[in-house]
Amino acid sequence: MREIKTKDAIGQVLAHDLTKIVPGRFKGRAFKKGHIIRQGDVEELLSMGKEHIYILEIKEGQLHEDDAAMRLANCLKGPNIELSETSEGKVNILAGINGLLKINREAIIAMNTVPDIAIATLHSNRVVKQGEKLAGTRAVPLVIEEEKIRTVETIADNFAPVISVMPIRSLKIGIITTGSEVYKGRIPDKFGPVVKRKVEALGSKVIDQIFVPDDVKEIQSAVNKLIDVGAELIITTGGMSVDPDDRTPGAIKGLGAELITYGTPVLPGSMLLLAYHRGIPVMGLPGCVMYEKSTSFDLILPRVLANDPVNREDIAELGYGGLCTTCDPCVYPHCSFGK
Repeated sequence: MREIKTKDAIGQVLAHDLTKIVPGRFKGRAFKKGHIIRQGDVEELLSMGKEHIYILEIKEGQLHEDDAAMRLANCLKGPNIELSETSEGKVNILAGINGLLKINREAIIAMNTVPDIAIATLHSNRVVKQGEKLAGTRAVPLVIEEEKIRTVETIADNFAPVISVMPIRSLKIGIITTGSEVYKGRIPDKFGPVVKRKVEALGSKVIDQIFVPDDVKEIQSAVNKLIDVGAELIITTGGMSVDPDDRTPGAIKGLGAELITYGTPVLPGSMLLLAYHRGIPVMGLPGCVMYEKSTSFDLILPRVLANDPVNREDIAELGYGGLCTTCDPCVYPHCSFGK
């Protein structure tokens, strides 16, 4: 890399992007790599504090930061991912669809241990929108040894896909509202509308809601009835605590369902249940879902809708970051909850 005075640089090709910062007004690329410096550019460059510029001569076995950043982004790219153009030595990784973000955390850590590599991402398992920025890549120096990029590419091959977005399915939802107090009309149902709002926000539709008393056989009958009419996800509300009258967990277990968990290390929402009956996911929701803005339900529902398998280890992992700090106003998912 050769340094020359800016006033002597007319006609030279700029070797890298130059960033201009005007506090409170602008930060961005003022001159792009490959720009041929003209007489009129000199004063602008000097006003940016650029008394000298670099003319770059890249040797064999080296990569310019732009090329390195694009190779990094390409090796991270999985299904339903798009890439931005290179700007200021960085490439952004974008969601190609609305869906559930999946990031291999182990791969990202391994890649960032390679010297001069910088890969920054969002957290995995969050709902993202098409076009949303998910990660950014860059090589730290202006010129980097190609061998370092090859090392990262090898890591990516071993973990592929590293970053992807799973489509969230639009499912037919059946709701079972348990509790003699609601069934007998002593109090209005305030749980159903909350569940309906949350599933519809993710593109699914409630096809039926059945009200039953705290009775094992009636709960079981309601589960099978909803499956028979086409429900692809069963959500039960109420009856999830340890009180003698709360029969929902026992009813679901008694069906012979495959129980993934009854209890999650998440607050609020520790009494959540997830099981599969006749191949259909069944979720039992604790009462806090009715009045708390964010709970374990919000963490697990998108994964169920995306057909992303959830096992006991996944549930246990939720405990790290599983404490909601009940911010007012709630800013989930732009917070630490579930991360």
